[in-house]
Amino acid sequence: MKGNSWVLLLMLLSGIVLGGFIGDMVGGIAGLSWLNFGQSFGLNDPLVLNFGILVITFGLSIRITMASIIGVIIAILVYRFI
Repeated sequence: MKGNSWVLLLMLLSGIVLGGFIGDMVGGIAGLSWLNFGQSFGLNDPLVLNFGILVITFGLSIRITMASIIGVIIAILVYRFI
């Protein structure tokens, strides 16, 4: 499976999602709250294009936390060993 970019992309996305989920879950625990530390960036207000007949709304917001970074590192390590 070496070199399959779709598998790597899937592994990275699952690492980000699982890391973010774990960061949210342990955010209230005193010793593990650092896992939920992160930064959000993107569009605060969605961009709306109104063409009269068609209305298109664009919005993107990304939150990177310590847990999601750890999840990406683990996903890369797992990908290297499969």
